[in-house]
Amino acid sequence: MHFDLSHILQSLQHFHLTTWKAIGFLGTLMFTGRWFVQLYYTRKYKRVVMPLSFWWMSVTGSALLLAYFVFGKNDSVGILSNFFPVFVSVYNLVVHMRHQKDSATGDEV
Repeated sequence: MHFDLSHILQSLQHFHLTTWKAIGFLGTLMFTGRWFVQLYYTRKYKRVVMPLSFWWMSVTGSALLLAYFVFGKNDSVGILSNFFPVFVSVYNLVVHMRHQKDSATGDEV
């Protein structure tokens, strides 16, 4: 297998940062960064932990990537791959907020 770096370097020479690319990169940073947050908390507590910030970063990253793929790139594969994670992340945030509310009012099951 031959790997040619010249193609990558040539692509980088013609790189132009647009507003939508910046949004896409920010979304990628948020969506990827959430795993570093999760890893940090898991190491800190020595058990698997999904902190609230993980879900907020998931929602934000997915929403930014979805916006990039809808408006900036118009890419159906990117749209489909980021559409579902938004719902899962929002669902988990809603469940967490309901649990917090029930805990505060003493309505836990």
